[in-house]
Amino acid sequence: MENDDIKKFVKAIVDTYEDDSGINFIDTKNLPLRDRIREILDLLMEVIFPGYTGATEVTNANITFVIGDILCKLQDQLSEQIESALLHQCRLKKADCDSCRIMAQEVTHHLLSQLPKIRRLLKTDIQAAFDGDPAASSFEEIVLSYPGLRAITTHRIAHELYLKNVPLIPRIMSERAHHETGIDIHPGARISERFFIDHGTGIVIGETSIIGNNVKIYQGVTLGALAPAKGQSLRGVKRHPTIEDDVTIYAEATILGDVTIGKGAVIGGNVWIKDSVPAGVIVSMPSPELVYIQKKAKK
Repeated sequence: MENDDIKKFVKAIVDTYEDDSGINFIDTKNLPLRDRIREILDLLMEVIFPGYTGATEVTNANITFVIGDILCKLQDQLSEQIESALLHQCRLKKADCDSCRIMAQEVTHHLLSQLPKIRRLLKTDIQAAFDGDPAASSFEEIVLSYPGLRAITTHRIAHELYLKNVPLIPRIMSERAHHETGIDIHPGARISERFFIDHGTGIVIGETSIIGNNVKIYQGVTLGALAPAKGQSLRGVKRHPTIEDDVTIYAEATILGDVTIGKGAVIGGNVWIKDSVPAGVIVSMPSPELVYIQKKAKK
């Protein structure tokens, strides 16, 4: 290939970058780094489940030092990434960036202060998984191998940043969990105690979903929104379901829109729901008409 051809290709590609704000990151140093966010998540996991990653041997003698060291790293690294996200947002809005560093430090302080609360919530989630899955042999098995717990742990971290209006980073965190587990939980979803995701693959939980205490959902469940009508804007509007306490939702159920599934309801597999369900009601598909054909014996 001739150098002239390379020059033509370069010019043709570079020409496509003009006026493509949002997918080009040219002359833009103030963006959070996905790999750094992943490293931060791993550090947070080590604080929440000490010894979980195996990166550092944790003992009763050294735990105070280990956690202190990790928190110091988090204070610097997370604050830096949050500042980058805030600076990028300011650039898009052509706003004053003088307070981005202070805001980043305040949000970082907030998240670190919430780690005891997050651990308390996760203990209830682990207990719910152990109580709800006869195959679970120990808490350690749940922490080390259950994708649902990985997804909800990441969500409880990302949700705190979402509540502080941190751009980009909560979604980067949730999409990492989505990639690893097949469970897609928007960081805006509000999830209470004792939440158990069984199996998990294919679950979608939308931004304005609200989930009460002691809720159990299986693989393939969607808590989604109805598609907007032409010209309709649903941004900032409650558009996902509210699931009240003690609800069980079985595999592949789809619940759409701002509806309420009442306390203690049971939603059967493969149902499609666009209306609210009263408390204590069981919703199921009619039994399919099965056909049994006896296989002919081989001669």
